[in-house]
Amino acid sequence: MNSSDVSPSVFEHPIRIYWEDTDAGGIVFYANYLKFFERARTEWLRALGFGQQVLRDQSGGMFVVSETAVKYHAPARLDDTLVVTAELQTGGKASLTIAQRAYLRTAGPTPTSDRLLAEGTIRLGWVDSHTLKPGRIPAPVLEALK
Repeated sequence: MNSSDVSPSVFEHPIRIYWEDTDAGGIVFYANYLKFFERARTEWLRALGFGQQVLRDQSGGMFVVSETAVKYHAPARLDDTLVVTAELQTGGKASLTIAQRAYLRTAGPTPTSDRLLAEGTIRLGWVDSHTLKPGRIPAPVLEALK
């Protein structure tokens, strides 16, 4: 990834590509990038001190995906190592938009040789975990994300 593409506030999570991630053509099935994005967001929250199950148990709420947009640039293949990023794009009291990218981690001398494979935005809403009615994101979570 180009150093100009990433700010210090960008969370990075490594992903290895396995057989189960690929399609009949031997490349990563397009929908799996949404799984990779989900894993990176979950690990980002965990790194900020918010495990999703604990957050749900303590607050009675949870994040749900309400909208996605993904653009695919190049394929990943079996045994590739990816770096998937997550960065807060916009945040409100009840929803967040997260910018995410998946890069092929290359063996080059610097991270600038990494190749952008997919990028997108994911909009998350906060809901009551029992009723699924919209609610407000807990203040500590909003503070940690900003």
